[in-house]
Amino acid sequence: MFTKNASGVRLAPFVLLEFTAFTSAMSGSMVFLLMPWITLQLTHSASSAGLAVTLTAIPGLLISPFSGSLVDKFGRRRSAIFMELLPALASLSVALFAMATRMDLTLFLVLSVIRAIVGSGNFSARKSLIPDVATAGGISLERANGIHESVGAAGFAMGPALASLCIGWLGEFNTFWVVAGLGLLATLITMLIQVTEQHETHDEDEGRHWASYAVQGVKILFQTPSVLILMATVCVLAIIYMPTELVVLPTYYTSIHNPQGLGFLIGVMAIFTTIGALLFERLNRRFSFTAILRVAIFGVALSMVPMAFLPPQSVMLICGAFLGLAWGPLPPLLNTVIQRKIPANRRGRVFSLEMAIWTGGPILSMGLAGLAVDAFGVRVIYPVIVVLVLAAALLVATRKSLVDLNTADYQND
Repeated sequence: MFTKNASGVRLAPFVLLEFTAFTSAMSGSMVFLLMPWITLQLTHSASSAGLAVTLTAIPGLLISPFSGSLVDKFGRRRSAIFMELLPALASLSVALFAMATRMDLTLFLVLSVIRAIVGSGNFSARKSLIPDVATAGGISLERANGIHESVGAAGFAMGPALASLCIGWLGEFNTFWVVAGLGLLATLITMLIQVTEQHETHDEDEGRHWASYAVQGVKILFQTPSVLILMATVCVLAIIYMPTELVVLPTYYTSIHNPQGLGFLIGVMAIFTTIGALLFERLNRRFSFTAILRVAIFGVALSMVPMAFLPPQSVMLICGAFLGLAWGPLPPLLNTVIQRKIPANRRGRVFSLEMAIWTGGPILSMGLAGLAVDAFGVRVIYPVIVVLVLAAALLVATRKSLVDLNTADYQND
């Protein structure tokens, strides 16, 4: 299976990249649950949890353009190796410090910030490498991105559930031993990937100044309408939606002393995100990129409506499944548009902007959500967030400029 067949197709690089995506996503999503959970345990305050997540997001926002530059400067595979190794070592340091001394909020935040700094570019490196391994394996971009996002979502689905179980078995801080182990495994798998990386000729003005090189991604983004549209959509969803998973839901499940419930809800959402991502290629055979985007964002918004009323866990899980299914096609859609429209030598910087949006977009809203939850409670704030998500979906879906997305569709190439 991993050897070169008669037609020259090599599946090994793609398969290994997906193993890396799975283990790395599992490791990262464990921290996704651990961060607000530990902060709530230390402070018993939703606003502190929101502030903690915000503080650890800031470094990713500031470092992302430079991490994307490293990917474009030094190569996708080489960058991916180091960008998997460093956060694994940072996670290991959390477990070691917790074993050696009493962990307080300040020390935990310092270590979390370090992990955020060194781990800000691994997603960008892997996504930039997808066209290279897809070409080696004779796989279309639509299929490669659908599989990649579904595998990542599967890892993300298992992470919170595994973290919630490890919290009960090992304790909050000892769970970071497991996080570090998964990160080191991802590093080793990445080292096994052997692929020829595609390159284009650099523009004459590239590389003259490091800062200007780093911000080239912003310039390219505004010169590419189809990518800009999707980035704007992702930014809006990140700012409004993300506080529900990082502040609102952890606060609710902490109040009812049910970490397993939170872990399994996030896990179910991620499992159905996997299914939605796998359906992306099939959906694209019947519908345009514009139609897929509109259905996805309305699906996310409408799935949140029953969840805002905090129904029984079974209803939460069903709604979470629909939410994940609707969200699933969005990441492979964004990946495909970027990979079709952006030259390979600039791709890392554009993907780093995507990560900057996901880390920087919710910074303000996370803190505000935490303060609002402390002041008014989850039952008041959750419906308000849902109304805002519905309004944002309506605003995006009615833009005539969405038709530019279809210029990246292979059916229109």
